Amino acid sequence: MTTYVWDYLPEYENERADIHDAIDTVLRSGQLVLGRSVRGFEEEFAAFHGVGHCVGVDNGTNAIKLGLQAAGVGPGDEVITVSNTAAPTVVAIVSVGATPVFVDVDDATYLMRVDQVEAAITPRTRCLLPVHLYGQCVDMAPLRALADRHGLVLLEDCAQAHAARHHGRLAGTFGDAAAFSFYPTKVLGAYGDAGATITSDATIDANLRRLRYYGMEERYYVVQSPGHNSRLDELHAEILRRKLRRLDAYAQGRRAIAQRYAEGLGDTDLVLPAIAPGNDHVYYVYVVRHPRRDAVIEALKAYDISLNISYPWPVHTMSGFAYLGWREGSLPVTEKAAGEIFSLPMYPSLPGGVQDKVIGALRDVLATL
Repeated sequence: MTTYVWDYLPEYENERADIHDAIDTVLRSGQLVLGRSVRGFEEEFAAFHGVGHCVGVDNGTNAIKLGLQAAGVGPGDEVITVSNTAAPTVVAIVSVGATPVFVDVDDATYLMRVDQVEAAITPRTRCLLPVHLYGQCVDMAPLRALADRHGLVLLEDCAQAHAARHHGRLAGTFGDAAAFSFYPTKVLGAYGDAGATITSDATIDANLRRLRYYGMEERYYVVQSPGHNSRLDELHAEILRRKLRRLDAYAQGRRAIAQRYAEGLGDTDLVLPAIAPGNDHVYYVYVVRHPRRDAVIEALKAYDISLNISYPWPVHTMSGFAYLGWREGSLPVTEKAAGEIFSLPMYPSLPGGVQDKVIGALRDVLATL
């Protein structure tokens, strides 16, 4: 049987009764859109983070997009972010008419080089958008200080960092708002697309609620345009409510798997994940590095192990963003890392025997390169 980087079936078997009860609860409620389950999840997810508001939306991309719009970011504005991220981060920026401006990443953690941000600020800069990548946080204190000094919006992309902490504070609690994805692979995942944006700013919250519902405050009457149909549905909301209670346990499970990888691979020439100071990593993905990455991945196929690369193409090198004018070589650390990083299987219900298989196969392959 082929081993993949992610498999939801073991977790589903463990939680099947609760998931089915969640679905039955919604279907018997008489409310299928913006009902009790969405309201309950929003209240509980906001409380988990200690913020005032949570607005459930249909996916993580729109959580960023609506977060930008709700904070007043739009055409003509610049948003400083990174290219070593999933494309949706940048898709959300350009979809509101803004221009992404990239800074490079740290060579060890692959997180935003915060010390490069101030030099990238121009009169058109409106927002800083750090990506808490792979399960740990960007250094937020200097970013918060920069945003305050220059009057900029600080929007956190937390799609990969549910329950991650930075100096004891949860990811998503440093900015003016924070966007989350609940795509099935996430640390807190639904059974399809879902997302949310959190904030303690009442104006941003009100704007978000209008924007996700066509621009309406009351049924049929649009007061804010352009609005969207971007609502979190009741079924996913109720499933997420149940899974939110297990979020800390999911994070602990991932840390235990990461520790087993460290113990099993620490004496090889594979570069294992580095944890930035002050961070509690939740290992959304377990990203390792090797100069002969492609040869390693190819050799592992003989062991029926299929691995993933997060991410093989930096956003600024993609043809779809060529119009932005960024050339290869402009972000050297990002580009070099893209040719060497890859992800090992990581999910809380990963069977120990499967992890042992991966560790053993990697040791065999690395010894022959």
